[in-house]
Amino acid sequence: LELMTHRLLPILELVLASAIWGIAFVAQRKGNESLNPLLFNGLRFALGTLAILLVSLWITRTSKPERFTFRPQFVLLGAVLFIAASLQQIGLLWTSAGSAGFITGLYVVFVPLIGLWRSQRPGQSIIAAVVCAVLGLWLINRGSSIDATFGNLLVLISAIFWAFHVQLIDKLTRRYSSFELAIWQYLICALFSLLSWWLGNMLGWIAPRSLNSIGASIWQAALPLLYGGLASVGIAYTLQLHAQKSVPPAPASIILCLEAVFALLGGWMLLSERLTVYALSGAGLLLMAMLISVWASARAISSDFD
Repeated sequence: LELMTHRLLPILELVLASAIWGIAFVAQRKGNESLNPLLFNGLRFALGTLAILLVSLWITRTSKPERFTFRPQFVLLGAVLFIAASLQQIGLLWTSAGSAGFITGLYVVFVPLIGLWRSQRPGQSIIAAVVCAVLGLWLINRGSSIDATFGNLLVLISAIFWAFHVQLIDKLTRRYSSFELAIWQYLICALFSLLSWWLGNMLGWIAPRSLNSIGASIWQAALPLLYGGLASVGIAYTLQLHAQKSVPPAPASIILCLEAVFALLGGWMLLSERLTVYALSGAGLLLMAMLISVWASARAISSDFD
């Protein structure tokens, strides 16, 4: 039972995280309609920080509270998260949620490439899973407009930083608790986002607005902010942190790119969008990629228990 839990729980956590993120692209697009991308990210990551802090205090209410000691490594983790999230959110100003989801999913290719610098040699099964995942992502978005726009370029660069983020998490989760990593990286990302937004206003790069106007915009973006802060940041990112204690970076990235499938299903169920044969075939390939990666990960975990 312990072995089954050790195998299945982190995989289920990654699947749940990908489901939450699949819907998050719509929330992020809606948030951009009312708020500057940097302000939107700053507020949602601040909300996520508060939520995780409260949960941590509630869990340890009958025991000694966990100490959230600051470490220099947390600045790097939060900075990488800030760059990846900012580029993606700004890119959504000029590209569709579907295109952004497809391009972001390409981090499934960058994760094993970056892993080569950490002496991570992907096996044949992981390479096959990556190929299936990329083909699946392409089929899901077949027919969508993937123009060479500035927005798509920003999202592509963000995919590289998402890959760095996955690898950094793999390194730091070996040394620090999930709650500690979560709170510090969310807080640093929120501070960097809000500071960048404030500097943009001061330097005239962002059109200045009155406090009343900003307050009204925040109220209009309340639902995207709540979903982006509590679900996407507070739940999904924290699940990723906990799951990556057991799942290596390459298989984890393959499972997480299932967000494209959940975005597809969400559009079908919530927005009555049409499901094409290509999209269903792509979803099948992504499911196959996940099963291959889970099998490879399970073999690695089994060898650890032997």
